[in-house]
Amino acid sequence: MSLISNSTLKHLRIPFSFNLLPIYLFAVAITPQTVNWIDCSILFVCWHLLIYPASNGFNSYFDKDKESIAGIKYPPKVTKELYYFSITLDCLAILLAFCIDLLTVTSLIIYGLISKAYSHPLIRLKKRPILSWIMVSIFQGYFVFLVTYWAIHEISISRLASYMIQIPALLTTMMLLSAYPITQVYQHQEDSERGDFTLSLKLGIRGTFHFTGLAFVITFIGYVSYFFCYHNSQMILLYVILMTPLFIYYIIWYQKVMKNIDLANFESTMKLNQLSAICLNIFFLLLIIFNA
Repeated sequence: MSLISNSTLKHLRIPFSFNLLPIYLFAVAITPQTVNWIDCSILFVCWHLLIYPASNGFNSYFDKDKESIAGIKYPPKVTKELYYFSITLDCLAILLAFCIDLLTVTSLIIYGLISKAYSHPLIRLKKRPILSWIMVSIFQGYFVFLVTYWAIHEISISRLASYMIQIPALLTTMMLLSAYPITQVYQHQEDSERGDFTLSLKLGIRGTFHFTGLAFVITFIGYVSYFFCYHNSQMILLYVILMTPLFIYYIIWYQKVMKNIDLANFESTMKLNQLSAICLNIFFLLLIIFNA
């Protein structure tokens, strides 16, 4: 007898946590101090194997999607088991975070509450296009970056105010602000039927593609400027090389969607997400190696 059902396991979408790994890796990569690799490993487990899957499961439980969702083309019917298992994962992450410090514990609790507010019917940020876009981008980017940086170093909290930390933290949020709307572009019909009003729905399909393209360019310039000021030309070249496949894919997809909006579908969106995650994860892993 398995510990959890196949339905619950699918809705946790553990492999999808790979898409958020660049934020964690970036925080590890930029450190000039010695990394506490034990705390670093603990926090990796907390974020990517517990907190993110718990958020996915909790949101799936309240969304009760019948059409494709991020990471699952044909989502199975949710059960109460999914709800309880998601809460259990959150609790495990909080308990594990005590191995680091109390601030990390508090931070994980805050993140968990915000992620639940996204889909819980009492708050449901998903009904508020601008607020949900900003909140998700800040907490999955800026907040996670700072918590990760803090947790893997023995530094005072005041050090987090340093521009050397704040700039890359803000860049992670810029990255998510640009990517977030396009991840919703294939869900317009189901979001509308459920009464949700996402930013992508507000922009429309073509508007979402225009917005994302412009935001990608701005984010790209932001990262290049950062590496120019605080790293070296080799890092800029490496970043440009690894982002090129992503830009080529997006431009081709953009042109196709401008001719036929039906091509703004689940499969193409997931390919963009996967390509983006692969390119960024490779880049930040190499940055960690070069900075070692």
